[in-house]
Amino acid sequence: MAAKAFGRAAAMGWALALAAAGMAAAQSLPTPTHDYKAAPAGKYQIDAKHTGLIARVPHLGFSYSIFRFQTVSGDLNWNPANPKADSLTVTVDPKSITTAPVPGFSQEIQEKFLKVAQFPTATFTSTAFHPAGPTHGTVEGDLTLMGVTKHVTFDVDMIGDGKGFRGPVIGVEATTRLDPKTYGLPPFITGPIELVIDTEFDAVN
Repeated sequence: MAAKAFGRAAAMGWALALAAAGMAAAQSLPTPTHDYKAAPAGKYQIDAKHTGLIARVPHLGFSYSIFRFQTVSGDLNWNPANPKADSLTVTVDPKSITTAPVPGFSQEIQEKFLKVAQFPTATFTSTAFHPAGPTHGTVEGDLTLMGVTKHVTFDVDMIGDGKGFRGPVIGVEATTRLDPKTYGLPPFITGPIELVIDTEFDAVN
């Protein structure tokens, strides 16, 4: 009986300890805000581990094929008090594209359509930031893909900002649409390509 009572007491002690640890961890989690003005001014870089860049490409008018670029980097100069001083540059490695599970399709896309040997990078350089509210705005800039540069506008939603585990963080989702004919893509791509990027920017110390 004593052994059973001791076992129950030990189990309860462990449960209480785990519950207390869980509560402490929850209390220490970052709490993001939802106002671009709350993110401190400074230099930020894209957190590659918390970044997803996808392209939604029309498939013969029936559906959309989803492609993901796995290697994305970028630098943000951020000044919420003066959006005219903001600037952003992003670089994408087109060889990092992944596709649906069709053998050899990724390589075909790289070589035949993106021509990665001739154009090893795609870039975006901002020209203007336009806040439209605490969590929404647009970013204009020049997108260069396969040697063709066109002016585009991203619709941007701030998902959250504030102090993360490693310092200030800005998290956003941005979308734009591209005309495939502009970049010399084949005519069977019958409609605009949608680019969607979800990313976090970490402050640079």
